[in-house]
Amino acid sequence: MALASLIAGTLLSFFGLTPRTVLDGLGLTAQDIQDGIVAAFAWTAPRMLMGAIVIIPLWFLTYMLLPPRG
Repeated sequence: MALASLIAGTLLSFFGLTPRTVLDGLGLTAQDIQDGIVAAFAWTAPRMLMGAIVIIPLWFLTYMLLPPRG
């Protein structure tokens, strides 16, 4: 994966594309991307925690009630 990224970056720089030009072409700034990541985490984290509160005890109960192996 690292080699593929290096090759892709080299090809893009050969054509004059930099991260700044890509962001400008999309009409974004680095701050917009950071704000999006923070907003995604703020939306996702509480839902994952609530799901874990339900799923983990159910998994543990199912694991405890399974017949023994072997």
